[in-house]
Amino acid sequence: MKITGVSDRAAPAPPERPSRYNRTFGGLLAAMVATLLFVAAYVGFRALTRDQPNITPESVHYLSCVADLQAADTAVAYPIELPAGWVDSSVDFARGDPPSWSLGILTDRGEFVGVVQNKEPVSDLLSTYVDKAPVAGQDAAPGNQLGVTTWQTWSDSGGDHAYATVLDTGPLAGETLLVYGSAPVEDQEALIGLLTLDPVPGQPSSQPCDSPDS
Repeated sequence: MKITGVSDRAAPAPPERPSRYNRTFGGLLAAMVATLLFVAAYVGFRALTRDQPNITPESVHYLSCVADLQAADTAVAYPIELPAGWVDSSVDFARGDPPSWSLGILTDRGEFVGVVQNKEPVSDLLSTYVDKAPVAGQDAAPGNQLGVTTWQTWSDSGGDHAYATVLDTGPLAGETLLVYGSAPVEDQEALIGLLTLDPVPGQPSSQPCDSPDS
C-alpha cells in the first residue's frame, strides 16, 4: 500500500478572484438610471436642434360658403374681410327655421374667435360656447354695420370673452348673435366691426354650404 506524502497531496484551489463588476442590486439600479438619463438627454438634444415643422392652418374659404347661402336667400352675419394674418379655420351651417350658422377664426397670434348665429337664447349659447356660469360685464357698444347699439359682455375664469346680442330688426330679427373666444376683447371688437349682411364682393370660388335648398 502506497503512502501518499504531504508533497503528493492535491494543492488547494486558488481563491476565486473577485469580479470586476458590482453585481449588487444597487449597482444594477445605478446603471439603469445612468442609461435612462443618457437617453433622456439625447432625446432632449435632438428635440432642440432638429428643425420643427411650421404647421399653418388651412383656410376654409368662408366667403364662398356665404355666397352659396346668399344665393339660397339665406342671410348670415359674416366678416366682409379678415385682418392680415387671420385664418378662417372652420365653418358650419345647419338647416332650421331659422338656420344655425357659425364661423371659427384664428388670429395672427393663434388665438381663437368665433361667430355664432341662431335663435337660441343668449344663456344657452353662452353655456355651449363659453361657460356654464359666465360672469356678466358691462354692456359695450363697439362700432358695427349691423345696427346693433348694445352688446352684452361676458367672461369666464379661463380667460375667454364673449359679446352677445339679440337682433331686433332686419332679416335676422329675433336671432341671437354671439362673438366669443380666447382672443382679447380688442380682436373681438375688431371682428364685430367687420360683420355685415351685404352681398359677398367679387366672385369667390365655389365652396357650397349645407344650404336649405341643397
